[in-house]
Amino acid sequence: MNAIIYCRVSTTKETQETSLLRQEEELTKLANDMGFEIVKVIREQASGYDLEREGILDLLSLIKAGQADVILIQDETRLGRGNAKIAILHCILKEGIKLFSISHSGELQLSESDSMVLNIVGMVEEYQRKLHNIKIKRGMRRAVKNGYRPQKNLSNLGVHSGRDRIEVPVEEIVRLRKNDLTFSEIAATLRGFGYDISKATVHRRYKEYIESESPE
Repeated sequence: MNAIIYCRVSTTKETQETSLLRQEEELTKLANDMGFEIVKVIREQASGYDLEREGILDLLSLIKAGQADVILIQDETRLGRGNAKIAILHCILKEGIKLFSISHSGELQLSESDSMVLNIVGMVEEYQRKLHNIKIKRGMRRAVKNGYRPQKNLSNLGVHSGRDRIEVPVEEIVRLRKNDLTFSEIAATLRGFGYDISKATVHRRYKEYIESESPE
């Protein structure tokens, strides 16, 4: 299994460099004992309450790129403190990455309070996804019910995707608006058809259209 070693101390004082070195040595031994392949060692001197850390951002990027199976740390406070720790733990664990620590001489065991908070965060995130999908379906149903036919009106449906399709015909936004859809519902509906467009963009395009149609 590929492993990343993450070491952190809270200040940039020279005396802390010894602690960084000790963490790396202990974690390297743990990796060898567990039979892990070390692919990266990240050393960082920064406050654990700060989310904007180059080291932790590099760590999360490597995880997203699928370059690690496990993260080795001295203990969970090395990842962060307070809310920052919970946020980082959530980002790591939801990717299916295992955490191993010196403090547990193996796989990290979360405290009962941390586990409870992470479970709540996970549930909230899941319900946010469900609400977003419900919003898209609702907008699409309302649009179709009021005569909107995407296969007819969106001539490039299925031809392009993503960024190439962000230029949604303004007349379609106007048509949906006339069918009493909110700007948020219009954006959700068009995203459901593959258009990467936000509520703000929909509102701006509609406003530009109205202003261009208004007599001077």
